[in-house]
Amino acid sequence: MAVEQPSWDRFDRRRRITRFVLLLAAAVSVIASWQFMDTGVVRPETIPREVGDLLTRMYPPDVAYTTRIVQPLIETVQIAALGTLGALVLAIPVALLAAENTTPNGATFWLGKLIVTVSRSVNTIIWALFFVVLFGSGPLAGAVAIVFRSVGFLGKLLGEEIEEIDFGQVEAVRASGASQAQVLLYGVLPQVKPALVGLAIYRWDINIRDSTVLGFVGAGGIGVELFRAVNAFAWQSVAMVLIVILGVVVVTESLSAYTRGLVR
Repeated sequence: MAVEQPSWDRFDRRRRITRFVLLLAAAVSVIASWQFMDTGVVRPETIPREVGDLLTRMYPPDVAYTTRIVQPLIETVQIAALGTLGALVLAIPVALLAAENTTPNGATFWLGKLIVTVSRSVNTIIWALFFVVLFGSGPLAGAVAIVFRSVGFLGKLLGEEIEEIDFGQVEAVRASGASQAQVLLYGVLPQVKPALVGLAIYRWDINIRDSTVLGFVGAGGIGVELFRAVNAFAWQSVAMVLIVILGVVVVTESLSAYTRGLVR
């Protein structure tokens, strides 16, 4: 008598049906959105020709234009640095409020979560538009926009790190008669210092890239020169600006990776 060999399936019948329904719903949503937005490409055969035409206009890059973008480039780095530093200073108390084991009460916990959510929900460009209205055009608006955007990022991740600390060390510092400020300074912050440094460096790397486009809304930096070149159809100058931005991003990415390696 033959023995029936057991069969193995990765998912049972109910899970297979559920996965199929979800995939079908996702496909229908994509198709419906595409139709609703009317984004169909009318003549796709013209795309390679148009791309080739643009690249031809951008070559060769206008090397002489570099002298005009050195100062805006320095300004871009300064906007990112000041914005990251300001965000770091504000993110520490926000993280302490948003962490369940350090927040004073439920109201402060939800206040911390609200700050984190609002900051992360608004794009840097939108923050920049808002502060350009308040402070006028210039790097100040860009730096403050970077601060308000970065607080949520740093506060959320740092708060999660605080929730994972060894609270026995905190209790030991408190038992020695330390004040609340000393408990935070000597019991909490030393445990999250490596994560704090790593997150700050990582956010600075992101802010460098964000700062390159803030000039499109008048918030200073190299984006101002890029916006002017695009409006003037000076494609060779545009190419030079893009090359410089790419170089800065590569350098900062390398520095960020190296520094994070030292922190680990």
